[in-house]
Amino acid sequence: MASSIIHMAVAKEINDYLNRDYKSILIGSIAPDISKQINESRNKSHFIKYEKDIPELNDFLALYKNDLEDDFVLGYFIHLYTDYLWFKYFLPNFINENESYIYDINTKNKIKVSRDEMLKLIYNDYTNINVDVIDKYNLDLSIFYETLPSFKNIIKEIPMDKLKVIIDKAGIIIENSKKNKPYIFDIDEIERFINFSSNTILNDLKLMGIDNNKSLNSI
Repeated sequence: MASSIIHMAVAKEINDYLNRDYKSILIGSIAPDISKQINESRNKSHFIKYEKDIPELNDFLALYKNDLEDDFVLGYFIHLYTDYLWFKYFLPNFINENESYIYDINTKNKIKVSRDEMLKLIYNDYTNINVDVIDKYNLDLSIFYETLPSFKNIIKEIPMDKLKVIIDKAGIIIENSKKNKPYIFDIDEIERFINFSSNTILNDLKLMGIDNNKSLNSI
């Protein structure tokens, strides 16, 4: 799955166009990952049914399409859609089911790694690139230091009373982020993914009637 910071960057870019409540959109955009923090399967919170790791967006919309006017619910949908694009189109460029190769910057050799090893390297890579993403997209991270707003109890797939758990965890990840040269990704690749995702998701939202009078070129 994409990192919390990548999820927030996509949500922020979309919200720059939609002009919804920034704090609610961003909290919604990381809320599905609460499942990991409370030791529950991602399948329920991420609407995963048929393909490993890939959310079934239509299953979510069947339940909550009429609730997308709620900013938290919209942020939640943006998270699921971003994960869909991440696993379906972005991650396969770096990893496959059997084996992948990385370039060791020290020995300058290609090293074969398993899928699980590659995923571990990728998730460790997030801490290297978070700072660049925060700076590039001018993310306001005050949500991690302010009182958690109250939200309607619309989405039943996560325990809404435990939202602070994911907020605290994301805040710790941000605090531990460091500015190093990424091992797998570089900021240009992540920027392309964020821009692709925000435009793809926003275009679909427009087709569903969720729109703003601002130009699409504003994101």
